[in-house]
Amino acid sequence: MSILLVTSSPRGAASHSTRIATELAEKLLAADPSNTLVVRDLVANPLPHIDADYATGIYTPVEARTPRQAEVVGVSDAVLDELFAADTVILATGFINFNISSTLKSWVDHIARSGRSFAYGENGPKGLVTGKKVYIVLASGGIYSEGAAVQFDHAIPYLRGVLGFLGMTDVDVIRIEGVGMGPDAVTAALAKATAKVNAVVASQQAAAAA
Repeated sequence: MSILLVTSSPRGAASHSTRIATELAEKLLAADPSNTLVVRDLVANPLPHIDADYATGIYTPVEARTPRQAEVVGVSDAVLDELFAADTVILATGFINFNISSTLKSWVDHIARSGRSFAYGENGPKGLVTGKKVYIVLASGGIYSEGAAVQFDHAIPYLRGVLGFLGMTDVDVIRIEGVGMGPDAVTAALAKATAKVNAVVASQQAAAAA
């Protein structure tokens, strides 16, 4: 199994989403020596925002692209190659202004490409990135999975929507909620998230043994 871990929190070593997502990736890796791991750190190596050269370059034949078009489309190609090569995808993000980080949004913009990750046919759009298991690890200062604040969670609905559009419909969410509510809340949130990580790994091991 090939695992792709995409981290995007600007908080570095203090990031709860990066910590839990990395824990999940490392435990899945350790569960089977044949597994492989690719890490894309969108903070250490941010992707460029899509621009005019990208918008025109993706529709320009390879041999006719300008050097700048070739460069920016090449970035997208590399990110897509990583995605297609993965069996399991782990996306880590903090909850920033009610949505995902801008760095992760740039990643989405580079993988959502007509003709590569989705196509239009007589029956409408069809996702081309299929057969993958996706885990979203989301850290938030408040509680957004239930209660009055649910309406402000645009991160999970957005990611489920765009991933599903691209063909990735097998998506689980690991939340690290309430980390802005004091040390005890942080401890409880991390313990709950780690328990879910362990459950995921145990399930994978059971499936492999069956």
